[in-house]
Amino acid sequence: MLDVPKPMKTDGLAVAIEEKSFLSANGRRILAVSGLSFTAQAGAFTTLIGPSGCGKTTTLRLVLGLDTDFRGQIQRPAGASRVAAVFQEPRLLPWRDVETNVRLALPQALRRRDLRPLFETLGLSGLERHFPAELSLGLARRAALARAFAIEPSLLVLDEPFVSLDEETATRLRTLLIDVWSTRPTTALMVTHNLREAVELSDRIVFLSERPAKVRGMEDIATPRADRDAAWRARILERLDALYPGVL
Repeated sequence: MLDVPKPMKTDGLAVAIEEKSFLSANGRRILAVSGLSFTAQAGAFTTLIGPSGCGKTTTLRLVLGLDTDFRGQIQRPAGASRVAAVFQEPRLLPWRDVETNVRLALPQALRRRDLRPLFETLGLSGLERHFPAELSLGLARRAALARAFAIEPSLLVLDEPFVSLDEETATRLRTLLIDVWSTRPTTALMVTHNLREAVELSDRIVFLSERPAKVRGMEDIATPRADRDAAWRARILERLDALYPGVL
């Protein structure tokens, strides 16, 4: 068995995956994650970044409990009774309008919650009765974000929520994400291929290796998001590109 150090104690998310493998279509066993250990602090925004196919999404599935066939341990934030996930596809019910899609995710105690402030922040006001087929991909992803934040999650997991969007739309959605998240910071873990996106959003970036995924290094970002202007981004991107060649 691999000797993987346990993550330090935290009120947030602690991940220590000794080994995760799976069978390919041709029956060959593939080692996806090996010796992966990191923490995501409570109320902070942590991002996993690494090459395609390295095991990022596999790690998210383990964190979400969608896959329990692995060696290791995952400690969710204290009292994490509500976990929200935002995937690459919005996964909205096509026969339900926007507001109903959001309300169906709410626990009974929040079922009558006033969603107007959330819809207004995400630019969905006036679209509550629209069906998914009537929305652009950007708007559908806003609805998916609304569904995630509406349940007031203890843990928010995002799997490349802005992939395949044009840069203008993606930038607008990143701003909306942080606007909503900042009003009620929750432990957040996101996967992305986009280093610029990671430095704009994150309190901590965890750099992963090629498959099987393990930690190459971590970068904590203390600069307030309001001060992360273009000049600052250029400096940190240059430094991180030198530290982790191939990521940028």
